[in-house]
Amino acid sequence: MGGYMLNAMKYISTVPFSGLFNWSVQYLNDSKIAFSKAYPMMRIGEFLKRNKTAVSIEDDVIYKRPRIRVRNGGISLRDEILGERIGTKNQFLISKGQFLLSKIDARNGAFGVVPEKLDGGVITGNFWTFDVNYNIVNPHYLALLTTTDAFILFCEQASNGTTNRHYLQEPLFLNIKVPIPSLEEQNKLVKAYNEIMVIIKMEEMKAIDIDLKATVSVRNALGVAPYPGHVEKKLVHYIDYCAIDSWSVPLILHAENSPFGKSKLACKKLSDLAYINPKTDLSMLSDTDNMSFIPMEDISDDYGEWVGKRTGCKSDIKGYTKFQDGDIIWARITPCMQNGKSAILTNLVNGKGYGSTEFHVIRIKSSGVLPRYIHTLLRHFDVLSDAKKYFTGSAGQQRVPTSYLENLLIPVPSLELQKKIADEYASGIEQAKQGYNKIASYKQDLKKNFETQIFE
Repeated sequence: MGGYMLNAMKYISTVPFSGLFNWSVQYLNDSKIAFSKAYPMMRIGEFLKRNKTAVSIEDDVIYKRPRIRVRNGGISLRDEILGERIGTKNQFLISKGQFLLSKIDARNGAFGVVPEKLDGGVITGNFWTFDVNYNIVNPHYLALLTTTDAFILFCEQASNGTTNRHYLQEPLFLNIKVPIPSLEEQNKLVKAYNEIMVIIKMEEMKAIDIDLKATVSVRNALGVAPYPGHVEKKLVHYIDYCAIDSWSVPLILHAENSPFGKSKLACKKLSDLAYINPKTDLSMLSDTDNMSFIPMEDISDDYGEWVGKRTGCKSDIKGYTKFQDGDIIWARITPCMQNGKSAILTNLVNGKGYGSTEFHVIRIKSSGVLPRYIHTLLRHFDVLSDAKKYFTGSAGQQRVPTSYLENLLIPVPSLELQKKIADEYASGIEQAKQGYNKIASYKQDLKKNFETQIFE
């Protein structure tokens, strides 16, 4: 009997009543973080104190509001806005050097230190700001610590609510014990982190510059000016009746204006060069035959390529968009469209595929254009900016209609020049990819170096 009781005890966990901040068994069992024992441990509540300095929003005053990016993305100025445009009138003041978090996105690592330019800004009750005891902790060290994967997992366990509204519980957050090295050691950790971040920022600037040069090279090769961003307004506009493809005024104007501006090159509608959202013949496949499956997340917005290799069966295709080898798929919904999610599809399983209903499909029918050239133009900033003017639908679900692509005017140079444009653009994208891969490697090493000193 005694042996039975001893075996049973291993399934029982105990916790002091003074440490019972939450009745969640998962929290009590799973919220232990394996911090290093090299440093003394201290409750967060011993060096952070919640600041609730209230402010009543006045209509004729301009207020600064913060944005907290997840996973150590930092805090930046979201906007400066007149009080009359702020709906929530009872808010709280924040000051430079305070520790700020989002109680909704704490589970995604939304922590940071208030920068000087946000001193005197305002937050709603969905954000918490804390005064920091600088004699104990460097708030930038705390920001690094709280955006580690282990701490973010803890915040998930310490958050309650519905799926999309998990709120961090303040007593749980303040009660967790974290390693607190000496201030000198904290400062060294922060300094080492920041020195590598400078290198990362420089590499990011190089990659962005390469992206920009790739975009500009397309314009230069076509001999067109930068996208003006608007269509010249006229009080009266005439168009031949035979040229009307739609009763939409924006589309009528669109049919006479290329997003690439005035060009000496001959322009054709994309619908003259390619089928837009054509049917895909799958009759040669049986229901059990495999096909490639491409959800939206498997298209890289950075590089305009298909990065996943998922498969499914023909029997699964109902309700999805269908396509075949050689097709270009182009995201039609915000924000995927603006981010450049599109790709030329090759090596599909059995030459066929299916995927998100939020793709437009472009299938080249003219021997006068190269698919790579058309894809290059469809990813170009000028087209992505122009397409936004023709969105349909509600604010959160806006889409580019099929008619936009059908009427899109495409400059059509020689095949030789098309190849040159596509090759130069692809070369720029490849250079940018190498730069971003280098950045990812730096960030991984940076994360690893910090965490090996803080965790067991």
